[in-house]
Amino acid sequence: MSTGGWILTLACFDRVGIVAAVSGFLARHDGFILDSQQYADLETGRFFMRVVFTSGGVGFPADREALVAAFAPVAHEFGFDWGLSARDERPRIVIAVSRGSHCLHDLLHRQQSGTLAAQIVAVVSNHDRLRAVTQWHDIPYHHLPVGPDGNEAQERAIEAVMADAGAPYLVLARYMQILTPDFARRLAGRCVNIHHSFLPGFKGARPYHRAHERGVKLIGATAHFVTDDLDEGPIIEQAVERVDHRDCIDDLIRIGRDIEAQVLARAVDALGERRVFLNGNRTVVFR
Repeated sequence: MSTGGWILTLACFDRVGIVAAVSGFLARHDGFILDSQQYADLETGRFFMRVVFTSGGVGFPADREALVAAFAPVAHEFGFDWGLSARDERPRIVIAVSRGSHCLHDLLHRQQSGTLAAQIVAVVSNHDRLRAVTQWHDIPYHHLPVGPDGNEAQERAIEAVMADAGAPYLVLARYMQILTPDFARRLAGRCVNIHHSFLPGFKGARPYHRAHERGVKLIGATAHFVTDDLDEGPIIEQAVERVDHRDCIDDLIRIGRDIEAQVLARAVDALGERRVFLNGNRTVVFR
């Protein structure tokens, strides 16, 4: 049996027979299912499925092209929006960062240690502060300052970096610029942001200072897809931690940064493992 394998993801309007069609296809072609998860959203009538499988016999298609060609009739019959990826294929991502380094450091370390499910192929920034650490990890660093005429030219430069690097995803690792609506729409479903989970409260500057003034008891972080509605995109991952009256502002910032780094890494891993599906203003994230 192959030690590699494939990940099939699909979404469609729900109907009877989808699971049987997929599992039946794999059985007919000597496919061996390693993991299968599915979810039927009764509110929207949408169905989502992720199947990890490998070769289980001589009848298994020889390569990806043969596998795609064999599955295409099933996908057409049920109207699947689907994708097929090698199990060990790590999607390429570009990271955008400003001055804050905690999320970037965490992602770079995870990549260096071989535990990140995506591949960082470039870092872009509106500042030059984090060039040294990025290049120490042997990753190209692009200083793309925002010009006096606004963000449009700089955003086109970011897209050029993504295209040159073959990276479909942009990850905002504490990138402190508001994307233009057009840029957000062009990257729909392909751009991930991280922010503190006080939102929609304490928007703007110094959120931890203002949260401390209000005596909050929970702080956290949210990773979400970027949309043209600021910080309101479909949520991918979240986490919280309790704090109390003994924690000063520096404690809140330290705890908050740790949570931000962890939550963003989980979101990137979920993308890399093809476990995230857009479902309107929400997501389906298989565990």
